Amino acid sequence: MRLEKSAALLMAALFACRSPATGGSTLLFLGRSPAATLGGLSWAPDPDHSRIVAFDRRLHVVKRFTSPRLAIPMAVATLGSTLVVTERTGEAVVFDTAGRALREWPSPYVAALYGAGAGRVMAVRSPYYVPQFAPEPDTAALIRILDTLGRQVARLANVTVPTVPFLTHLVNAGAVAVGGGADGSVYFAPLVRDEIRKYGSSGALQWTAKRGLFATETEPEFLQHGTALEVRKALVNLAMVLGPEGRLYVLGADDSAATRLRVDVLDTASGAILATRHLGPNETAVAASDRGEIATFAAESLLADAVAPAREPFSPAFALPNLQGDTLTLARFAGTVTLVNFWASWCGPCREEFPLMAKLYGEFDRKDFEIAAISDDVDGGKMLGFVQEFRPPFHILVGRGRMKQLYHYRGLPYSLLLDRRGRVIERIFGFGGAAEFQKLCETIALEVRTP
Repeated sequence: MRLEKSAALLMAALFACRSPATGGSTLLFLGRSPAATLGGLSWAPDPDHSRIVAFDRRLHVVKRFTSPRLAIPMAVATLGSTLVVTERTGEAVVFDTAGRALREWPSPYVAALYGAGAGRVMAVRSPYYVPQFAPEPDTAALIRILDTLGRQVARLANVTVPTVPFLTHLVNAGAVAVGGGADGSVYFAPLVRDEIRKYGSSGALQWTAKRGLFATETEPEFLQHGTALEVRKALVNLAMVLGPEGRLYVLGADDSAATRLRVDVLDTASGAILATRHLGPNETAVAASDRGEIATFAAESLLADAVAPAREPFSPAFALPNLQGDTLTLARFAGTVTLVNFWASWCGPCREEFPLMAKLYGEFDRKDFEIAAISDDVDGGKMLGFVQEFRPPFHILVGRGRMKQLYHYRGLPYSLLLDRRGRVIERIFGFGGAAEFQKLCETIALEVRTP
């Protein structure tokens, strides 16, 4: 009876608070992404706006930054005095707290997720992006240990090969968290299994925790629907982070489609689940006080006070030939709102985007709005073929395949909207269709009315 009462008191202490406790709070999850603590701030990805946002102890936004390298950031981890950001497609980008990109490296998997601690980076198969199905041998590493330059230096554990080997990546994708200091323990939670594991720094499995979500847990399998091939799976573990007082917080799902979420709090020494909180549909951000008391919020409400930073000049300024061989510079567009668009003939979404850009170009007077579309084609013939097909009315500039290494964008198409002084209003990653262009048209209309 005394033990039951103690457990009840512990659960009440963990989950009684729905607003930041006295002394401040640490953000754990924003949406389905883990946050990281550095310099007294909680740093979280905001993938919908291609940025990183920092919250103070009252959970007010005090910093934010974006970068050409941030297309869809999905997770943030702390590495010393820097931040390791996971891109949805698996690249890692290391930033300082001023938002300066220090280095990046490609994914060691088809797509990776990164955790960091004790001067090491852990890479696992990303739960956010499983772009292809391919078999892997049972000797493949479950977790790769990287140095601070992204080079593999060691490994932990082996993958589980499912009955259908083509689902190996999916079965071994999951969330990861790394203990700091001399601990170096690694926590891994598979996306599609009801398990949370702790590995010691040597790689030995120390415990496995289960929630008991399924009476019988089955492996993912292929389903045939006519000519379509789908995968039946249960989404279980979505994100994980080490929070105040060294507890492990795991964001998971109550249902196989992950429409009903939950937070489980685990004791890192034993793996015991100390408490569970089932989240409502509007509880999309989770924080904890220094005493481990949980607060839940609507993520939109936390982001509402994310004041836009001062506009930065577009850099480096370009000086590129147009199709007639004349050099056009960035200074040529001074005094107009300008859309700088990077494209290539081999880019499928660019083909869909060009007609919408032509329509957008016709909405405004040339004294107010211009488009500079910079080709990153290496093959000049293919570039000209693309231009002849679409016959764009705006400026086409020739980048000769050197633009990505100069501007560090993640992929094509990539656009920047500049104000009349050549400063970046917003970055646009990828192609968002007609709705995105309607919003862009409204933004331009507001901007051209600004003196």
